[in-house]
Order: sequence, then C-alpha cells, then structure tokens
Amino acid sequence: MGEGEGRAPSEKVHLERVDDYTWRIPRYKAGMRVPGLVFANESLLEKMRTDRTLEQCSNVAHLPGIYKNAITLPDGHEGYGFPIGGVAATDYEEGVISPGGVGYDINCGVRLLSTNLTEQDVRPKLAQLTESIFNNVPSGLGSRRKDFSVSSRDLDQLVTEGVQWLVNKGIGWQNDSEHCEEHGHMENANPEKVSSTAKSRGLTQIGTLGSGNHFLEIQKVDKIYNPETAKVFGITQEGQVTVMIHCGSRGYGHQVCSDYLRVMERAVEKYKITLPDRELACAPGNSPEAKDYVQAMACAVNYAFCNRQAIMHWVRQSFQQVYHQDAEKFGLKLVYDVAHNIAKVETHKIEGGNKKVWVHRKGATRAFPAGREEIPRDYRADGQPVLIPGSMGTSSWVLVGQEKAMDLTFGSTAHGAGRMMSRAAAKRRFWGGEIKTALEKRGIVIRSASAMVLAEEADLAYKDVDVVVDVSDKVGIATKVARMVPLAVVKG
Repeated sequence: MGEGEGRAPSEKVHLERVDDYTWRIPRYKAGMRVPGLVFANESLLEKMRTDRTLEQCSNVAHLPGIYKNAITLPDGHEGYGFPIGGVAATDYEEGVISPGGVGYDINCGVRLLSTNLTEQDVRPKLAQLTESIFNNVPSGLGSRRKDFSVSSRDLDQLVTEGVQWLVNKGIGWQNDSEHCEEHGHMENANPEKVSSTAKSRGLTQIGTLGSGNHFLEIQKVDKIYNPETAKVFGITQEGQVTVMIHCGSRGYGHQVCSDYLRVMERAVEKYKITLPDRELACAPGNSPEAKDYVQAMACAVNYAFCNRQAIMHWVRQSFQQVYHQDAEKFGLKLVYDVAHNIAKVETHKIEGGNKKVWVHRKGATRAFPAGREEIPRDYRADGQPVLIPGSMGTSSWVLVGQEKAMDLTFGSTAHGAGRMMSRAAAKRRFWGGEIKTALEKRGIVIRSASAMVLAEEADLAYKDVDVVVDVSDKVGIATKVARMVPLAVVKG
C-alpha cells in the first residue's frame, strides 16, 4: 500500500473539540505517551475520519521520547506510519527516529521563483515557453537529459555538498543556496551509508521532475494579502509571473527509506521497543542504526535540493531560449526552497526550558517566525516563507511563519492540499483527456508525459488548498502573504 492510499479506520478515535480549528485526541488507549492535536475545520476533519489519519496520529503518540503532542495538520491524510501532514518531536538523547516520520520521498519540497514579468508579458509566448520547459526538464517515468550525467563519484560529492556543488559547476547562480532551507546542504551526509541500489537509481534521475503529484508551473500572483512581507519576498504586484517547482529525491530517496525501514524493523526487536504499528519502526536517536539513517537521509535531502536546483537552471535557460535574452533580465530569482519530508535536530521550548529534539516533518512545512537565525538574513525580520502548492489547476500559496507555530506545532504548518481519493480511485473516476481539455478552456497551457497522470492528479482528487491555508491562517501558525494561480502546468 503506497503513501496516501487510504484504508478504512480499524478503531474509533476519541476526539475532543478545543475550538473551531483545533481538536484533541486524549490518551484514550494504553501506550499513548502524549495526546494528539489535530488542526482542521469540520469538513477537513470529516475526510480524516474516513481513513486511518486520526488512528495514525494516536499511534505516533506512542513513540518513546515524544514531547507535547502528536500533531496532524489540516492537509492530513493517511500515510506510511505517520499521517502525511504529521509532525512529532522526540528527545534528542532519549527519543527515537522513525523513517515513517519522514516518508519515502525524502525532502520532497517546493521552490518558488519570482520574475519581473506580468501575465500580459508572457501570454503571447506562453505555449512556446511551456513547450521549451517541457523539452528542457525531463518529466515522467524514466526520463532524463542526454547532455547531463553524473558519475558515481560526482553523485557522492553532490549528495555530500548539496546545491553549491552544482552552482560551482555553472548550474545556477552564486547566491541561490542562500534562499534554500539548510542553505541547500544538510550536514552529516555520508554516502557510505547509502546502498548501491539507491545510488544506481539516483545516477539517472538527478535533474528530473518525476511523475505523480510533482509539477512545474508558470503562475501569476492572483492576490496579495500582506503587501509588506510580499515585497520583502520579491512579490510586488498582482499579475506578476512566478514559477513553482515541486519534486523530491526520486528513486534515490525512496530506496534510502526502503533500506532503512528494514534496518529499523530489526532495531525494534533489538531495543525491545513496543509499537502499535510496525510501520512506525524506529531506533533510539543515539543508536548506530539511527545515526546511519540520519547520514543516509541527509544524502537524500541534498539530492532533492540539487534536483530542484538543476530543474530551476533549465527553467531559466528556457526563458532565455524563448525570449533570446539573458535570464537575469527577467528576474527569475529564487524566493525560497522548502523541504516537506525531513527530520532535523532543533531546539524548542518544552516544559519551561529549551530542549534539543528530533523534529519529524512528514508532509509538513517548517514555519519559523521572525528572528530565527535559520531564516535567510534578508527575510529574518519578517519570518520564513512557507510555500504550499495546490493541486493541478488550483491556487498555490506563499505564507509566512508565526511565533504561535513554535508553541503549537514545533514551528510547522501544512504542505499542500492533501488527497481526497487514492490514485487508483481517481483513475477510475477521471479521464486524462477530459482533464486536459477542461484546463485549456480555462486558459491554462498543459504539457504532460502521461494522460494517466492527469487523471490521478485531477483537482477533485484533492482537498481544497484554499481551505487548508485558511485553517493555518486562522490558527495563526503561518499566515497568508500571497496566492498564485497557474498559467501553465508541466507534469511528468
């Protein structure tokens, strides 16, 4: 069963309403170390009740060393072990690390580029620009660029050094890494902890968009909610063109997760850890198994940062090819790059003091408030940009992290719309050709390697991202800055 493929709940989960957007799962069954905390309105919660999302939230609450609450965000839906849209923090010394709390697509994430163009500027060449991007950016299963390859040695360097390795090769601009989470380079990456199978999968997939819910969109700013912060982020007017890239670590990260889930299943027996679900397989954070996983995970994190970096480089080239002018003329500056599936060491205020913890974000975006040193210097007075992509043909969002998130969600918020139906169900209900026609009637140019993917990713297969964002905004964990809508979509 893949991530996001829902199953009927096997138990009734106890819920207590806190307010219009907050629900508490009390410690209603033996083994729960903390309560669950769910952020949703009535309609989003109703969908969570139809699969194992809430059950998985209560299961996460069993993890050794977990602090405060097991958290489910408004885009929450069933995943592997953790719900997608799940957050948990475990003690750095006494807690555990669980690959299911990161997910298979390690550092699946989003980066946003701003331009100095408007819809009026790009509309006459929109189809040509979309075609150029589709040709330049390998999209879909098995796709690759013949003129871009890395050796095994290159791959090990790339996953160790991150984005700067590509920039030094001329793939990107010198300051790109400044606007990436972790500066595009997670420390402690050690390719010796990555299997040969993962490496062989990664060799051919670096710089590829992939399939599924990954996409590349040319967008326009539809509405600005916070003009001051928007301007700091490079969003200056409604109608401004932006580009959003959504993809992850491809087969490299998937294999790392698969490899270490097997390691962790053995570790559960070795360390005599009691869990309500084998999918939560974990190991103590200070154990050899956990340390190995963290070093391998960091490699996959850096692979994903580099994947998006290469794709961004080819997007810039596409603008240059279509307009016959240097890419810098159009802006095409990186606003930010966020990770959606990751585990990190962070310090948070817990039980009246600062504690070092492992924060698992699985389908969740870091949403740090103003003043945190992890935020790029030019954004630090406002807060971290939060990028929340929508489903195909719908809006995507820029938000900004708020102080309230530090107390409620370990500095996190939602990562997207969240699925309403499985991919199999979507394929039974929708036909790709009809989806394409409907998008084109709305003036959206679409290029896809597969009609099947269009059916799987139909808008109605997802929750309403505007509702998800509204809950985040109302709760106050990350607040609205700007909304974008698609002009063109490239899918694998």
